[in-house]
Amino acid sequence: MTPKTTALTLAASLATAVSLAGGHAAAQSAQMEKCYGISLAGKNDCAAGPGTTCAGTSKVDFQGNAWTLVPAGTCATTQVEGGRMGSLEPLERDIPAG
Repeated sequence: MTPKTTALTLAASLATAVSLAGGHAAAQSAQMEKCYGISLAGKNDCAAGPGTTCAGTSKVDFQGNAWTLVPAGTCATTQVEGGRMGSLEPLERDIPAG
């Protein structure tokens, strides 16, 4: 093989790998859903509301505006301490003060 042929073959292989990985990520996220109010403090996946930035920034356990990814269809049946349930929408419970 010439250097040009080798480079083209390598580029095609890399492009295939990247497109397959993207498809896997899309399929995986389609099987997951955001579940609010079930994360432990500092263990949320993202969006912990005002005053926080993203993953790992929730301030209290089961913070209502912080979410964690769970398998699709399981959020509403996820129970946490005190008999509280997970929610597909942000909750107004357990929000730390300012």
